[in-house]
Amino acid sequence: MVLRKLGDSAYLYPGSPSTLIKVLEGGEAILIDPGHGSGRHKDLRREVRKLGLEIKAQLATHGHADHVAVAPRINAPLFMHRFEFSVAESPLNRELLTFGSKAPRGFLVFQFPEEVKVHAVFEWNDEPFGVKAIKLNGHSPGMTGFLDEDNGLIYAGDSFFGERVIRSVGLPYLVDPELYKASIMELQNYAENGYLLIPSHGKPVKGEEAIALLDFNLNRVEETESLMLKLLETPLSTDGLAFRIMKRYGVNITPQKLALNLVPVRAFIAQLYNEGKIEALVEDGLRWRVRRD
Repeated sequence: MVLRKLGDSAYLYPGSPSTLIKVLEGGEAILIDPGHGSGRHKDLRREVRKLGLEIKAQLATHGHADHVAVAPRINAPLFMHRFEFSVAESPLNRELLTFGSKAPRGFLVFQFPEEVKVHAVFEWNDEPFGVKAIKLNGHSPGMTGFLDEDNGLIYAGDSFFGERVIRSVGLPYLVDPELYKASIMELQNYAENGYLLIPSHGKPVKGEEAIALLDFNLNRVEETESLMLKLLETPLSTDGLAFRIMKRYGVNITPQKLALNLVPVRAFIAQLYNEGKIEALVEDGLRWRVRRD
């Protein structure tokens, strides 16, 4: 894979997720979202050496395994938001967040090859190593984007996704729809001001292309809210609702994709229930339907 240069002091190493290499003074660099894969740590170290640099530290947008699994093999301290460190350090915590309990083997694509250690935490608006941590949660509790003013870019992590990713899975993975939408709108402000936006899963986008992709993410969330209310005219279980949503979006349904979509579907159910739009029924199990006053 070939590094893509972004401005005077940043490079992108492609992948899913991509890794941002930010050049510091004094011949050092930081990695943002080192990623996963059996040889990725070697690839990243090689590319940084080719630039004549040493890796000073690693930053992570959040604690999901596909973003931090190789961090222990890079031999540089790992920093992330304080809401995320327990997710990164505990495979069980990640399973609980993703699946709601300990997951069946093979249901979660990315597993930790070894223990991940978070060396320090930061708060939103802190500026670790010259990049500003900005609040972009909704995908996960402490999801963080990194604003690099020097290069006019934001590494936005999983605060939004490439169109191909969403069409393949069905729903953006999120734990709070309103926070996810708020993060999209925050990113729209940056896009309108000319910043390059880099999702972890998808290509970097700027200008009209960035705004269009953000709109696609936002529209999918808002469409899903409306679709759920239509589907819940007939009582459905959470699993049944997720299945029908995926069918409506033309997704090739697998057990793993269905399990993944159950997370945002539960988040949508909680929101609609709290707004008084749906109600819970005990009808051959727990089911949900549009509220009928």
